Amino acid sequence: MTNTAKGASNDELSIWIDGVTYADPADARVSAIDHGIVVGDGVFEALKVTPAGPFAVRRHLERLSRSAAALGLPEPDHAFLRAGIDATLAGRAWDEGKIRITYTGGAGPLGSGPASGPPLSIVAAEPRVVYEPITAIVTAPWTRNTSGAMTGVKTTSYGENVRGLAFAHERDATEAIFVNTNGHVCEGTGSNIFFVFGDQITTPPLSAGPLAGITRELLLEWLDVEETALSYEQALRADEVFITSSLRDVQAVNNWDGHDLAAIGPRTAEAAKVFAENSQADLDP
Repeated sequence: MTNTAKGASNDELSIWIDGVTYADPADARVSAIDHGIVVGDGVFEALKVTPAGPFAVRRHLERLSRSAAALGLPEPDHAFLRAGIDATLAGRAWDEGKIRITYTGGAGPLGSGPASGPPLSIVAAEPRVVYEPITAIVTAPWTRNTSGAMTGVKTTSYGENVRGLAFAHERDATEAIFVNTNGHVCEGTGSNIFFVFGDQITTPPLSAGPLAGITRELLLEWLDVEETALSYEQALRADEVFITSSLRDVQAVNNWDGHDLAAIGPRTAEAAKVFAENSQADLDP
């Protein structure tokens, strides 16, 4: 198996919709009145695929269910979605990849009234390029709400994250970090953030408004990590900073808003090593 350089061509992208796998992605279509399209009435998960298979499927499906419940959607059928994952990975010609699971309310009105359903389930898979171990980040000029109805919920309404990531790319960074409405560092557009002070690793608590990331969750189980709300000024005093996500794993930060940081400090290196070893030992921890 080989990895692609960037993106995926049509013959590398596999799509499954409600039990049907499409040989040609151009044939994979959904209704123009699907509520996920009309008003973002949907939730999703993105998880990495390794040479051994998809990682942490159970945890991702459980979070999908929590997100669906927060949005008032019916409980997703995990067995059905697992069949979709298997279908999209059958015959893959690549090692490292990404799976995207999208679950929406199905057909609905052209407004914010409830969807009439039935829910729509989509699984798509494609090859990916593995992130570099070190990156630069910037602070987004917008804030995260700590008490909104969708705070901490992984919905398909990702416009704010799209804008934030574009803001980062315009400044030669790969991630934008949001401060919340209380003035505390919250999360990235698609990542959680960690700080090291001396030997202690800390990360924003869920009460600060970040998504409960799967990689974050595992590091809290595998390492001694404190959850502490920090202001931007306090966070910048950290000896080390790293970000995590299901596709980044543990990624060191060497520059934040022009402030130089340790390229890969000892605690960041330890976190990366522990995560790599444990995730390789158990594909579905």
